[in-house]
Amino acid sequence: MMFPQSRHSASSQQLKFTTSDSCDRIKDEFQFLQAQYHSLKLECDKLASEKSEMQRHYIMYYEMSYGLNIEMHKQHQQQVLAAIERAKQVTPPEMNSIIRQLQAHQLSQLQGLALPMTPLPLGLSQPALPAVTTSSGLFSLSSLLASQAQAKEEKASRDGVDSHREEDGDKSD
Repeated sequence: MMFPQSRHSASSQQLKFTTSDSCDRIKDEFQFLQAQYHSLKLECDKLASEKSEMQRHYIMYYEMSYGLNIEMHKQHQQQVLAAIERAKQVTPPEMNSIIRQLQAHQLSQLQGLALPMTPLPLGLSQPALPAVTTSSGLFSLSSLLASQAQAKEEKASRDGVDSHREEDGDKSD
C-alpha cells in the first residue's frame, strides 16, 4: 500500500503548519510569562523598597521614643532630687505648720461627712464611715506623732517651770 504523493505532501505541509503555529504559541506564552515576571519583579522591588523605608521610619521613631523616655527619666530624677533637697531643708516649725494645716483640712472633711443622729427604723444599720485611704492614714499617723512630740515638749517645759518654782519657793523660805 502506497500513498499517493499528493496526500503525503499535504500532510507534511499540515505538520509544518502546526509545528510553526505551536512554536509561535510557545513564543507568545513565553513573552507573556516574561512580561508577567517583569511586572511581578517590579512590584516585588517596590515592596522591598517600601519595607526598607518602613524599617527606617521604625528605627527613627524608636530612637526618638527612647530619647524622650531617657529625657523624661532625667527630668523626673531632677524633680525628685530637688524635692529631697527641699525636704532636707524643712525646719521643725515648718513641719508643724504643715501638719496643722493637714489636720485642719482633715477635720473640715470629717465635719462635712457628719451624719445626722436620727433613729433608724428596725432592721437598718448605721451607714459605715468612709474607708481610710493610705494618704489619710499617713496624715493621721503624722498628726499623731506631731501631737505626741508637742505633748512631750509642753510637758518638758512645764517640768522646767515647776522645778524653777520649787527652787524659787526654797529661796523664799
